[in-house]
Amino acid sequence: MTAGYHRSFPVSWQELHRDSKALAWRLIERGPWAGVVAVTRGGLVPAAIVARELELRLIDTICIATYQDRTRGEPEILKEAPGDGEGWLIIDDLVDTGKTAKVVRDMLPKAHFATVYAKPAGRPLVDTFITEVSQDTWILFPWDTEPQSVPPIARGGLAK
Repeated sequence: MTAGYHRSFPVSWQELHRDSKALAWRLIERGPWAGVVAVTRGGLVPAAIVARELELRLIDTICIATYQDRTRGEPEILKEAPGDGEGWLIIDDLVDTGKTAKVVRDMLPKAHFATVYAKPAGRPLVDTFITEVSQDTWILFPWDTEPQSVPPIARGGLAK
């Protein structure tokens, strides 16, 4: 487990779909939306689900690299989205420390920022989220995991 993370929170494809759909339910009455901006890479899958549920066909991306092998670094902007975000919905999988969210907010200050999961340090930077997890929890997204045996929690397993 990465330094600073004492718990893990595994999320299955089904759970991510359910939580992304719940996010769409929260967002539907806040629209109408011009389109969706997915924060890559983590926001791509939730953005596709939200776009489907809200019947949005216009999808763009903001590409920011913040993590490298579970090590957090300074956000590197790889691709920006045009405009100030007016009428747009930004979707990301998670807001953690808020470093990436701050960069996105600065780029698209008038957009509505929504994430599926939020940690306390980054929560104030998003407008809407579904599930809050503790700051010391590493979320294991389905695209980053594969089934494997783990020791019980009592023996130092990751899922505390």
